[in-house]
Amino acid sequence: MPRYDYRCRACGATFEVSRPMREATEPATCPQGHGDTVKLLSTVAVTGRGGAAPMPGGAGGGGCCGGACGC
Repeated sequence: MPRYDYRCRACGATFEVSRPMREATEPATCPQGHGDTVKLLSTVAVTGRGGAAPMPGGAGGGGCCGGACGC
């Protein structure tokens, strides 16, 4: 389930709420009970050891068509 970050305008607290995506735009109440909150823009970090898939025919890339046209 996605987590969304919020900040309370009344007390300045930041907190997370886990909820389904269909409820992403619903307001959230801060842990102190204040209702004046704003949803924060968060970044997503994707890590891993994967790389780009090799191009068909062994083309190494570059040029307008992957280097296969000799341009």
